[in-house]
Amino acid sequence: MPVLRKIEQTNAPSGPTFTEAEVQAMLRAVLSLFDRWQLTDEQASKLLGDVAKRTYQRWKTQHYGRVGVDLAARLSNLLGIHKALRVLFADANRGYGWIKRPNKDFGNVSALEIMLHGQLTDLMRVRRYLNAQRGGW
Repeated sequence: MPVLRKIEQTNAPSGPTFTEAEVQAMLRAVLSLFDRWQLTDEQASKLLGDVAKRTYQRWKTQHYGRVGVDLAARLSNLLGIHKALRVLFADANRGYGWIKRPNKDFGNVSALEIMLHGQLTDLMRVRRYLNAQRGGW
């Protein structure tokens, strides 16, 4: 007669895990990136998951609070987009400008317009597109 064995269940991490120092470095880098992309505070807030304007203003003065899994994933994807653009464009300014230019692969809207729909998956879509363009994984 077969014997049943108890299976131990372990929960997989629900998303990226970063140290506080890593998150602060990512926030600094993304805020600098937003300046280069010439985003409004409203646009930046939307890309970061609709954070409150007051919270975003605090972050701009390097007063960071707690960061959840969603925001950490957004930061990671935004930095991945930046990396892909730097690989694709030798001239950094062309990469910064690309984000606002209409793209036929996005139905003649810009990558920024796609990302401003506000979902994490919108950021992921742009990142995957750029990775495919550069031959990345």
